[in-house]
Amino acid sequence: MKNRLLFQALAKFLAGVVLVGALLFIPAGSLRYPHGWVLMLLLFIPMFCAGCVMMVKNTQLLRERLDAREQEGEQKRVVALSGLLFIGVFVFSGLNWRFQWHLLPDWCCLIAAVVFVGSYLLYAEVLRENTSLSRTIKVQDNQRVIDTGLYGIVRHPMSTATTILFLSMPLVLGSVVAFLAMLLYIPLIIRRIKNEEAVLAEELEGYREYMQKVRYRLIPFIW
Repeated sequence: MKNRLLFQALAKFLAGVVLVGALLFIPAGSLRYPHGWVLMLLLFIPMFCAGCVMMVKNTQLLRERLDAREQEGEQKRVVALSGLLFIGVFVFSGLNWRFQWHLLPDWCCLIAAVVFVGSYLLYAEVLRENTSLSRTIKVQDNQRVIDTGLYGIVRHPMSTATTILFLSMPLVLGSVVAFLAMLLYIPLIIRRIKNEEAVLAEELEGYREYMQKVRYRLIPFIW
């Protein structure tokens, strides 16, 4: 069983590397796209390390993170739209480099890379705090409401981390236009969160009380 999980994790990881690489470097028309390599390293090295840690310490969490089959119709639509958005952002960033349209200065890309790493650390902390996290919206057996740590600040710290991470990606790639396009992710994540909360309030004991205790969903003092 563990060998099968390892094979599944490696297969998905390698597929992700190949897909993102193709979406970046084919439109760029060259492998000499330094911003693309920086993003690949920032994205996949921490992902590989996190997978190794989960494989050793928490195979159930790894199994849940690999499960991407949404059951909710609303969530399926959000995931599909998000996927199309990411494809567009990667392709446009590659084209932006190829034709030298509107390239951001290196210092801006460096700051974005630092923000990207910070959001990954935030992501890792959320995984540490909540071992019931799944990529899909569902309530697991014996799942309980987490209301401490980051969950005592906002109700969806994982969404906070991934939103910052996703918004920083086109800036790492040097494309301000791709960043403006990625802003479309914000209404998508809001739509996802509202649907997720409707499911959790209905199916997870104590979640309604938690919603009253922690006021903000995504960003403290804003929403």
